[in-house]
Amino acid sequence: MNNHLGSDKVIVPMVSPFNKDYTIDRESVARICENFISSGVSVFALGTTGEGDSMYANQKDTLLKCVVNEAKGKIKIYAGLTGNSLHQSMEDALKYTDFGADFLVSKLPSYYPIAEDQMMSYFETLADSVKIPLYIYNIPSTTHHSIPLTVLEKLSHHPQIAGTKDSERDLARLDESIRLWRNREDFELLIGWAAMSVYGLTKGAHGIVPSTANLTTEPYVRMLESVRIGDEEGALLWQDVSDRMSGLYQQGKNLSQSIPALKILMKMKNLCGAEVLPPMQTMSAEAEKQFLLMTQSDLKNISND
Repeated sequence: MNNHLGSDKVIVPMVSPFNKDYTIDRESVARICENFISSGVSVFALGTTGEGDSMYANQKDTLLKCVVNEAKGKIKIYAGLTGNSLHQSMEDALKYTDFGADFLVSKLPSYYPIAEDQMMSYFETLADSVKIPLYIYNIPSTTHHSIPLTVLEKLSHHPQIAGTKDSERDLARLDESIRLWRNREDFELLIGWAAMSVYGLTKGAHGIVPSTANLTTEPYVRMLESVRIGDEEGALLWQDVSDRMSGLYQQGKNLSQSIPALKILMKMKNLCGAEVLPPMQTMSAEAEKQFLLMTQSDLKNISND
């Protein structure tokens, strides 16, 4: 069985910063990682928010090496396995382990229909090949597959599978996941549905993976502290801050629009530039100006609350 990897944690699905020529912006990686280190949060590189599926191999390698170098062993690093090839993911898993990642995170391939027995085989084969703990990432909004909880429960007993990051917006599923795994010391439930962070944590989820923590980690660190001491009222106040801040760049936008908007807000805070990889598009100068006009005062007010 896996050793307990720690409960009640914040893992930030890190934005990948790019230069205008789409190379990795190493200086921004340093600034972003320093922010995470100072807050004591972990980093999930090459995930959805990090545009992992839009990056080619050299970009991924460069980014992860930079993150490992900047983290200097002070924070834990989760490395995403992207793409539709199982054997490529197996190769990447070994490579990322050599780079210094602490954990791996894998979602399902997104092209072909996948039956439950095929899901089992895919993750078991991958888990059999890895040398560090593996988390299973359920995100049907991008893979177009929902991993049944019956499948995850069976996989949860594999010695190399340490937990699941679940971003499916289904309250009944979340409740059942918490019931299944809240008392497990060898399998963690990480919530990728930021609006349900306090709800999940107070009921027994092990951690949260909020994309808005790229902009500011404080609401999530404070939220966690409040939950730990039993201050549910305080935790809910920080949940409200998170919801309002997330709404600034997510409301009325799909994922391919909200990530560029998040980078604009991070650019305003001098954390990184605004460049994104195709098929996403960087905002035009005029669109960026209008977006900032609409959000700057709200962002300031939220930060001052």
